[in-house]
Amino acid sequence: MEAVLKSNLSNQVEVFKSRRKRLAEQMRQAGGGVAIVRTGGEVPRNRDSDFPYRWDSYFYYLTGFPEPEATLVMTVKADGTEINRLFCREKNEEREIWDGFRFGPVAACEQFGFDECHTNAEIDQKLPEFLANQPAVFYALGQSEVLDAEIRNWLGKVRQQGRAGVVAPSAALDVTHLLDEMRLYKDSTEQATMRRAADISAQAHCHAMRVAMPGAYEYEVEAELLYHFRRHGSQFPAYGSIVAGGAGACVLHYRANDQRLNDGDLLLIDAGCELDGYASDITRTFPVNGRFSAAQKDAYEVVLAAQAAAIEVTRPGQTFMAPHDAAVKVLAQGMLDLKLLSGTLDGVLENGDYKRFYMHRTGHWLGMDVHDCGDYRDNVTPPGAAEKPWRQLKPGMVLTVEPGLYIRPADGVPPAFWNIGIRIEDDAIVTPSGCEIITGGVPKTVADIEALIAHSRSGLVAA
Repeated sequence: MEAVLKSNLSNQVEVFKSRRKRLAEQMRQAGGGVAIVRTGGEVPRNRDSDFPYRWDSYFYYLTGFPEPEATLVMTVKADGTEINRLFCREKNEEREIWDGFRFGPVAACEQFGFDECHTNAEIDQKLPEFLANQPAVFYALGQSEVLDAEIRNWLGKVRQQGRAGVVAPSAALDVTHLLDEMRLYKDSTEQATMRRAADISAQAHCHAMRVAMPGAYEYEVEAELLYHFRRHGSQFPAYGSIVAGGAGACVLHYRANDQRLNDGDLLLIDAGCELDGYASDITRTFPVNGRFSAAQKDAYEVVLAAQAAAIEVTRPGQTFMAPHDAAVKVLAQGMLDLKLLSGTLDGVLENGDYKRFYMHRTGHWLGMDVHDCGDYRDNVTPPGAAEKPWRQLKPGMVLTVEPGLYIRPADGVPPAFWNIGIRIEDDAIVTPSGCEIITGGVPKTVADIEALIAHSRSGLVAA
């Protein structure tokens, strides 16, 4: 067993080392320099209690090192020389009694594949040395006042050596721009992790459909989701779960999760787990009593058709906006058919009237962060164009597909549709021939949802 564990760790370390090499090559092409990537410390929740620690995504992507208060320093020279250094907390047996195991510099070097490791106490002494005579410093520009101040201090110490012929970096470049492009394309290891996260979340949603019923509270259903996530190995929820019954489903980022579920209401659940650093993101909407009303079914079928249209164009060669445009066209026609809007399809699309009931994009990048990094537009504006074009989808990208309808009570809106909020969301990996929906384990047709709920309720009655 010990040999297997060491082999698995070795395989993981090779993944992180290969990512550092890819970043080093991009730094080399830019002329070389020093990259500084940091993960923060624990954050107080109140008094002497901290929030559960979650490392910085950029830092973990490059290192796999799980502890707080650590800094990766990569030196890349134009001649190909590359040195990877880690600064971390010192080994402290007394703190381990209270807070648990710490790697310390020696074990960190041995197990995570760094060339050098130092304690955090040494960073102010070492960094001016590492920055001296380097052409550029790469770091997350403007994202941390603390790190900004430290880098200014280190550069100041280098400049003080100017009379001795020491030169400070003359350029500061944003390392996150390079890393965003790397993280946008998920390799096979990342995709496998995201499939497992999607499976856990899908099972949790199915469980929620079984247990949610009239008279229960939203927070009870949320508790079942969180229990299911953790019970199956997820370390965290990927984001704050939305469990919104009735009118709450028309609030896009509903957070209260404290209302009683009523017979006749729809329940919108937007929830996903995080597994080994990677997020899943699923939304399903279903009737609390197990049966869609006529109006609920009509609205739901519109959203489901919009999602199908969006998934159809989630493929290489299409732009990021193609799924949104496809969904909006179906949704707008549905709004006309349901008498939510009047006019023509072209007119509704042109004047934006559909935004009254659908006001968000149909998707976003997904990965280590639930709204993951990566530009949505190309970096270059073509000659004669007013703006940069939307970037094309390519294999390895992962995005959500999540159209919706949110119908608040208003004059001119048929009362049967009041307070109907519907969103259907799945996670898609772009493949060479189309896309793979990795969250398909949750039913989403009217018939399948009603069948799942009916089966679970019949079991309760029989019991």
